[in-house]
Amino acid sequence: MGKPEHAAAGETRRMTLGENCRMTLGVIADDFTGATDVASMLVRAGMRTVQVIGVPDDGVQVDADAVVIALKTRTVPAADAVRESLAALRWLQAAGMRQCYFKYCSTFDSTAAGNIGPVTEALMQALGADFTIACPAFPENGRTIFRGHLFVGDELLSDSGMRHHPLTPMTDANLVRVLQAQCERRVGLLRYDLIAQGAAAVRERIAALRADGITLAVADAVDNDDLRVLADACADLPLLTAGSGLALGLPAVYAERGWLVPDADAAALDAAAGAGALLAGSCSLATNAQVQRWQQAGRPALAIDPRALARGEPVAADALRWAQSQPPDQAVLIYATAPAADLQAVQAELGAQRAGALVEDCLAQIARGLVAQGLRRLVVAGGETSGAVVQALAVRQLRIGAAICPGVPWTQAEGRPADDPLHLALKSGNFGGPDFFAEALHRANGT
Repeated sequence: MGKPEHAAAGETRRMTLGENCRMTLGVIADDFTGATDVASMLVRAGMRTVQVIGVPDDGVQVDADAVVIALKTRTVPAADAVRESLAALRWLQAAGMRQCYFKYCSTFDSTAAGNIGPVTEALMQALGADFTIACPAFPENGRTIFRGHLFVGDELLSDSGMRHHPLTPMTDANLVRVLQAQCERRVGLLRYDLIAQGAAAVRERIAALRADGITLAVADAVDNDDLRVLADACADLPLLTAGSGLALGLPAVYAERGWLVPDADAAALDAAAGAGALLAGSCSLATNAQVQRWQQAGRPALAIDPRALARGEPVAADALRWAQSQPPDQAVLIYATAPAADLQAVQAELGAQRAGALVEDCLAQIARGLVAQGLRRLVVAGGETSGAVVQALAVRQLRIGAAICPGVPWTQAEGRPADDPLHLALKSGNFGGPDFFAEALHRANGT
């Protein structure tokens, strides 16, 4: 694929769904923030990337090097996740992708029933793949894998805040054991000391694992160099499964094979305008710290009470009136984020699924109302919340901009006039430092 012509000076080149273009990489992401996460890594390395919300209509082709299909399958029943993922795969195959990438969270969010294992095995069967890796490592965000065990910073996954996740509590850091419980295929390990020997050694080990009847292997990775080795060693596999970190090494490998010409303008977006707003549904430790820092700075913040939602009170309408009463140049935060003990009390009273659905629906209504009031910059914290907001805003395609922090880029909704852009930052609950909210708004123009 040749390098696309650049837009005229001062005009952002738009990536559109078009004809006669073969993509290099097709990505199936199991939630919306995960989709922007992996797209950000590809754009960072000069890969023209389009993110679409849900499976596009049949027959639609894409003018980009990579297409990321954002699904909402992380916590649905495994059979539903498999069905939706296979539908995404069929579209990507029809669009001519060279390689498929199943993207899940860097904390391997799943349960004993799935959905990572069942989706991986279904994709392997559909692609005729006899081997793939599982590598959620994202060292830039403190997610590393050593001897098959996932670490979050200096803690094992099972000792981190993920052990209290309301939907996918992660109480075992041994990913070989976690994945094997979800799979019928045998699961093995690609150890760090082998990966340190380089791509050729990894390929030899993969051949040995295949001969031994192992078709899935958790791959250690403690830094970006390990991920680059894995990207090189596995570039010819039909399927990769990983967090977003592995994507960082793929564009260089594709360029070496002549499949890609990196584009220096891949992350360009139209200029943002307006004060912006922040919506937080995640109850992760990171988002709790971000909400607290915002409040400590004396900035306007309004809490959403799930119990009031359950009583049928007009919480969304009240929040919109509150937001409109704030100074026009002041960004506002509307949040349902709460400490673990408070969250557990609400879930015990309302039920975890009902409490989550009430909050997601409310924040989605608020997002739709804020945009109707003229807001054009929106930061959303939490994967489930981001999915609900994007669907409520009827956004079907996103251009990916520069990263605010590792794994979180600004994006721009396609299909709007160039002089009235809508910018969205969709953040995984676990990502970003304490000052993320202020940093995101400061960097809305890519500064």
